[in-house]
Amino acid sequence: MDSEVSITNAPVPGSSAYKKARRQFAKSTRNRPSDDSFGWTPSALQRRDIKPNEINCCIWKGRPDAFDVREVEIKTTSGLGRRRVKAFCIPQVPGLVLLPGFLPPETQRNLVRWSLSGHARWPNQTNLDIHYNVPEEGVWNLHTNSQADPQNLEAILISPKESDPAAVPEPPGPRQLVSNTPASLQNFSDLSNQPKPPSAPSGHLKPATASELLPRLRWANIGWFYHWGTKQYDFSRGKAEVSEPLRSICKEMVGSINWEDVFGRDLETQRQLDWGETGPDWRSWKSTYGENPPCTDYMIEVSLFQDTLMAHVDRSEMCATSPLVSLSLGNAAVFLIGGLTRDEKPVPILLRSGDAVVMAGPGCRRAYHGVPRILEGTLPRHLQPSEVRDPDWNAFGQYLQTARININARQVFPKGFDPLESRHAGL
Repeated sequence: MDSEVSITNAPVPGSSAYKKARRQFAKSTRNRPSDDSFGWTPSALQRRDIKPNEINCCIWKGRPDAFDVREVEIKTTSGLGRRRVKAFCIPQVPGLVLLPGFLPPETQRNLVRWSLSGHARWPNQTNLDIHYNVPEEGVWNLHTNSQADPQNLEAILISPKESDPAAVPEPPGPRQLVSNTPASLQNFSDLSNQPKPPSAPSGHLKPATASELLPRLRWANIGWFYHWGTKQYDFSRGKAEVSEPLRSICKEMVGSINWEDVFGRDLETQRQLDWGETGPDWRSWKSTYGENPPCTDYMIEVSLFQDTLMAHVDRSEMCATSPLVSLSLGNAAVFLIGGLTRDEKPVPILLRSGDAVVMAGPGCRRAYHGVPRILEGTLPRHLQPSEVRDPDWNAFGQYLQTARININARQVFPKGFDPLESRHAGL
């Protein structure tokens, strides 16, 4: 599929630009397993020239021959005030559903507030909590308060954490890739009992203000605690509550999609995939998705222009078939999704603010995917501080000038499974 990713101005072999790209490629793959067959070439590191295909305003904007795309039936609902809703699937990635412009502008602004002010703080953990003693109100609220009272900056300096004796420091050199064991009901007990020591804070950190720390915010974990060192959930720490409107938005989205239209056209292919012991269960999602909140986990991810998310597979959930919902807010991003192995070429898609992606079924939930680039200057007008008649929005709009927020919700356990009961029973 040569038209999937278009690389312009690729360096000529033997040129200084090519040699530089080759050195970058060698450095970035230094810790990759020897059997890794992901076929990126040095030229492919010129990711700033990736030209993704796009669905915008319910109209396909990419090359018509790039890959197959098919509109799927969706039940229009009025819960989010939408006038028109369409959904599309890409048969090359069975179970991938795109819903462009699913979130109206007001809902997008509410979710940005929900993410930064309401949930990137205690009791939810953020990446900053590993390294700093962040107060319960969180860096965003401290930042906005300090902007209102600039003379009080020194009084809210946030101190670095002291290392926990049980913490495991990162080895020197480039960060090591963690290849975690795919989670399943069969190994649930073993994974639950696996040691999950705290991560060691970075050394030689100095006290910093919330405004200085805010650009370093990258994620907030809501619901089940995710242990990044092992890439497994730490169920011993319990589960934080997730407030509205996120739960209702995800439930409405999954319930509105006609899954028979997504999966039912190629039953033979679906039977060949690993749907688990009970087989394909998409017919029950409309009534069962979101009905068991303890089974669901949420993650807020913040990316700035220079950030990338490497190609990876989500292996930590016991349930690898139920829909994973992803909501895009802020600047646009290139989303790449391939197949079950790294040697399957990825499909590039441009995701704008308000777009939603649903990854469902074993052929999609276990597919390699990543975000190689955030696109500068793509913040829509309805998120610009100068365009919103709400003085409280100014700080959020200014922050989004260089940022993208992704909220994703995933069902960790299959229907009918009680993780706390099973853990105590040693199952």
